[in-house]
Amino acid sequence: MWRLIMPDPIRPTLLLFLAAAIAFPLAAKDSLGVFSGWAAFRDPVTPRCYAIAKPDPTARANDHSPYASIGSWPGNGIRNQLHIRLSRNKARNARITLRVGRRNFTLNGSGGDAWSRDAAMDASIVAAIRSTDRMFVRSIGTNGRRFTDTYALAGAATAIDAATLACSRTAR
Repeated sequence: MWRLIMPDPIRPTLLLFLAAAIAFPLAAKDSLGVFSGWAAFRDPVTPRCYAIAKPDPTARANDHSPYASIGSWPGNGIRNQLHIRLSRNKARNARITLRVGRRNFTLNGSGGDAWSRDAAMDASIVAAIRSTDRMFVRSIGTNGRRFTDTYALAGAATAIDAATLACSRTAR
């Protein structure tokens, strides 16, 4: 029986990289690297680039495979746009709150997806991500219970920079 043996600090990073590659088999054309808990990818066909991470694991069952991503589409003039796939479908009319450090943001969303209101909010969120170590996405699920998806931000700034740089080269 084949077994992957490696030091503990490397195993979670490799598992994150593999999970992202499996979750986005057609989209993850070029790996730009894994930076702590975040990975960066470039899709030259679209073209688009993004940094992506999975939340801290929980024992509860999820409706979706959650992730947070910061993406750029140079052909559409979009840079560093936030998208969050929630672990649960949110209840109708439930608020989605993103807490990054001491900043709170009310996100737009439906079903299991959330995003910022506009490019200015995206920029504020990315700036906040660069200055703290964790972010929390909170809402109320369709079952009426509150849920929180927690993300470690180690490596987020580097992954975002790698994706942004890759797309700036694609745009030329």
